[in-house]
Amino acid sequence: MKETAEKNGTAGGKDEYAPPKGSVTSHACVLAGRDLEYEARAEWLVLRKKDKPHAEMFHIAYLEKGKEPGARPVTFVFNGGPGAASAYLHMGALGPSRVVFEPAGSAPKPPMRLVHNDESWLAFTDLVFIDPIGTGFSRMIDEEDLPKKGGAEKDGKAAEEKRDEKEFYKLNRDLESLGEFVSKFLSKHKRWESPVFVAGESYGGFRAACMAKRLQEGFGVGLNGVVIISPAMEFTPLNPSDYDLQAWMDVFPTMAAAASLHGRSKRFGPDLGAEEVARAAEEFASSRMYRLLAHGDALAEDESKAIVREMSEIIGIPEDYLRDASGRIAHWTFCRKLLKDRNRVCGLYDASITAVNPFPDREWEFGPDPTLSGIERVFAAGINTHLRKNLALDSERDYHLLSEEVSKSWQDDRQQHFFMRQIGATDELRYGMALNPHMRVFITHGFYDLVTPCCSSSRLVRQMRLDESLRENLTLRHFRGGHMFYTWEESRKAFRAAMAAFYASAV
Repeated sequence: MKETAEKNGTAGGKDEYAPPKGSVTSHACVLAGRDLEYEARAEWLVLRKKDKPHAEMFHIAYLEKGKEPGARPVTFVFNGGPGAASAYLHMGALGPSRVVFEPAGSAPKPPMRLVHNDESWLAFTDLVFIDPIGTGFSRMIDEEDLPKKGGAEKDGKAAEEKRDEKEFYKLNRDLESLGEFVSKFLSKHKRWESPVFVAGESYGGFRAACMAKRLQEGFGVGLNGVVIISPAMEFTPLNPSDYDLQAWMDVFPTMAAAASLHGRSKRFGPDLGAEEVARAAEEFASSRMYRLLAHGDALAEDESKAIVREMSEIIGIPEDYLRDASGRIAHWTFCRKLLKDRNRVCGLYDASITAVNPFPDREWEFGPDPTLSGIERVFAAGINTHLRKNLALDSERDYHLLSEEVSKSWQDDRQQHFFMRQIGATDELRYGMALNPHMRVFITHGFYDLVTPCCSSSRLVRQMRLDESLRENLTLRHFRGGHMFYTWEESRKAFRAAMAAFYASAV
């Protein structure tokens, strides 16, 4: 890869706020068998409030050179959390450079290694990786940095307004800021003629589903496609109780797939594919397991014991534990118990990956999750190296890969009645698909993800009751691996091939 660099800033009048200087670099590589020259822009875009600079959103854009705007799609990409920067999708799957993982998705020995990404989506779309406010290098603008007109602050109510430092850590405000960013970016780079896509992972999948409606109706941005990766489309299943049914049933097939892979399922051997196991376990969950959960104490004791016995055979958890738990097993409990005799814990986000349990004698202390905490070092080193070395960005800011402050501060600001607080994006996706019958949607998960299980989205798609004219616009496909299934080499390659076909059908 060859590259040249120049520093780039925003020039403005004496009363204009200028964001930090970004960088613009030129690169050349080979993707999908063709030479590709592109520009990489690591910059801040200023968001405004009451026509005053208010926040600066950091982004990295990869734009192919020599293309007319209408001839080249542009995809806006974000991760989730809330509190996650876009580095996971950027450096793990989509960008022109990626961090190296072991073939089956586990983190390698330090130090981190960056390589050219043969599976980069840059082969068929320009890419804009967005860090929401509070993540990456994105921040609210310090009021002291704003130019003072007339050399003094205005008196009155405007000066007395209390600044909300956590303004963007809210469901609606976050979506508004992303919509504003997309609109401003299209204007700044003269890309309103381009086919536009959005892609989001995890909570970013929730964002993408919401933006299927909000970008089109609120900002006038027509979408060609929406890619929803490992999403939580409805939040109720994320924290199930004794009085819920569906969440326990949704995660059960993922447990079955993990138990099969680790040789702990008596029903499904390790040679069976994850898709086949999940399909069979989903059928069991929606029939036999449903009877146990729905009927509770009213179910005959013999039938209850028989169902619990079958559950134990399928997911490899002791029968007595499942009986005491009335058939309800939390994903973190499953991760501790499945390989307890080997002193290993499974990853919550990818149950195929295991780690030593440092606290085997402590029932409620989980220890490190090898599929979240265990990979942070890889992505942190990867994005900082790429930005500061490959893209020649000079910044003293810390890059917030996964902000605990943002996550803990997140609020629902929809101002709904107390009894109307269920949070979900499925209705907004349905609305967006009806609003634009040309828009394509791709929803995908990893088979071993216990946090946002694939069967949850599969069920929601069935329950969307799409009009027959729209059903072909939605593709549902899952891959081997976990929440970030693209860390698996075979899945990253298959995912990239599926996306190339998806984009071809959507433009």
